[in-house]
Amino acid sequence: MTETSYGPAETTSPNFIQKGISDEAVASFIEMGFSSEMIARAIEETGGANSEPRMILETLFNYSASTEASSSKSKVIDHFIGMGFPEENVIKAIQEYGDENIDDIMNALLTYAEVDRLGETKDVNINTTDDDDNLYSLSSDDDEDELNNSSQEDSILQALIKMDYSREEAAIAIERCGEDASVEEVVDFICAAQMARQFDEFFAEPDKKEPMNNSKKRRTYNEPPRRERKPNTAMANDQLIYLPKEMIGFGVPNRPGLMMNRAVPVPDIACGPPFFYYENVAMAPKGVWATISSHLYDILPEFVDSKHFCAAARKRGYIHNLPIQNRFQIQPQPHNTIQEALPLTKRWWPSWDERTKLNCLLTCIASAKLTNRIREALEKYDGEPPLQVQKQVMYQCKKWNLVWVGKNKLAPLEPDEMEKLLGFPRDHTRGGGISRTDRYKSLGNSFQVDTVAYHLSVLKPLFPNGIKVLSLFTGIGGGEVALHRLQIRMNVVVSVEISEANRNILRSFWEQTNQKGILREFKDVEKLDDNTIEQLMDEYGGFDLVIGGSPCNNLAGGNRHSRVGLEGEHSSLFFDYCRILETVRHKARQMRK
Repeated sequence: MTETSYGPAETTSPNFIQKGISDEAVASFIEMGFSSEMIARAIEETGGANSEPRMILETLFNYSASTEASSSKSKVIDHFIGMGFPEENVIKAIQEYGDENIDDIMNALLTYAEVDRLGETKDVNINTTDDDDNLYSLSSDDDEDELNNSSQEDSILQALIKMDYSREEAAIAIERCGEDASVEEVVDFICAAQMARQFDEFFAEPDKKEPMNNSKKRRTYNEPPRRERKPNTAMANDQLIYLPKEMIGFGVPNRPGLMMNRAVPVPDIACGPPFFYYENVAMAPKGVWATISSHLYDILPEFVDSKHFCAAARKRGYIHNLPIQNRFQIQPQPHNTIQEALPLTKRWWPSWDERTKLNCLLTCIASAKLTNRIREALEKYDGEPPLQVQKQVMYQCKKWNLVWVGKNKLAPLEPDEMEKLLGFPRDHTRGGGISRTDRYKSLGNSFQVDTVAYHLSVLKPLFPNGIKVLSLFTGIGGGEVALHRLQIRMNVVVSVEISEANRNILRSFWEQTNQKGILREFKDVEKLDDNTIEQLMDEYGGFDLVIGGSPCNNLAGGNRHSRVGLEGEHSSLFFDYCRILETVRHKARQMRK
């Protein structure tokens, strides 16, 4: 995912640097709508260089409360302009509804913003309204390939609404992030705002909570807190697991100063071997991660974006009982930017394309019609195209991960380039009767090897004589490749994978890397009943690691028709993972007696 850029005048102010407050913290406060002067004042009042971000945020909310309490018409205007709305629209809304009807003003401003945005799209000559014009569909049953059915449904607003965000919340976030922001960037902003808005709700005393009634509407981002605070847990209900803005889990290699321990320890019942590790898409529907956590011993997920490990974003959540100390990165380290990973693109990369990271690699790619339309649009200009055309091109580049392969020429990633970005060896998915379509589909649903290997690295000193692995629905063997690159010998791998193409890929990898252990494959997870699991454990002496993940077809935000949560055809494999894991751990306890 591309990182959101902030204005240098605000985020690199010498005043803030002298106070010891990080640029990232200041940028977050500015993104919430607070002015630089207000932030500086809050930092001074809360201890200067020793200020804690949560105390600064609380002080900023208090400022907002006092400001709103004595607001005049001019202050209302300043308030909404500070939220990013155009001055003329603010004045128009106040003239229509008066300066006291804040909710009506907000609704009017959101309507104006949406009308303006839709009006701009009428001038777009790169986008298309054809149902399949921009899409090279890879599989008729792969709902992730339906990202571009129609221009209306394909809008960021509609995508966010499909992800269960309210229209008001989504519209505000789009307005604040800018029209060229990707869905992932807007979701980042919403999550940050939710965390700030819900901060007081996580720490509310039950007897002091405000009674809810139908007349109360959702608060906007800059409204002051209304409740008292006291410590509570983030698992109070199934809505309180929010995605962090910076997905670094318990730490990432390139940011050593941010290493941390688990906020909630692994419960005793889940400690120790056999270890388990489960991955799924981070931006799942509401309540999904709380459900996953509740089925895996209430362990809170570790959310990590693979942009910290490679040149492409891949936001995933991991629930595991692995140690988190003494992790290390596999060598050689992957290239961290697009042009380092794909050096042939550097010659043609225009200065106005400021991407250094690609977005999440999906199972679908842009069509030749789209890339040809972009080429024709750019060839109309001798020098740099106008800003509006640049924005249109960048929207498509971010959406489809297009890279520059010639003058005015963009192209989707090739399968071997995706393999490189995801940490697989070259030609890992090539050959053996596997079609190009299956290569894209398998890679789009795979682990990012460097990220997973960083988490699994703690196993190397624990199993110097090799490891026995039960691999569930891991696709093309991302877990096995990670262990191989960590030089952890795999004595036994029992793999369950329904896709014949994926099984062929894993089998080919096993043979080409001269693995000396046993590879045993199951096609149907239903064949792995309790008796079979116990027999396998008796035969091989148990398992040391149960690793798994399920395709994100029923969870990812782009899958409009199949985003049904954990009850979907693919995501329901999670419950099989839980069933199998419980049997393995129960049998392991018996074997230790």
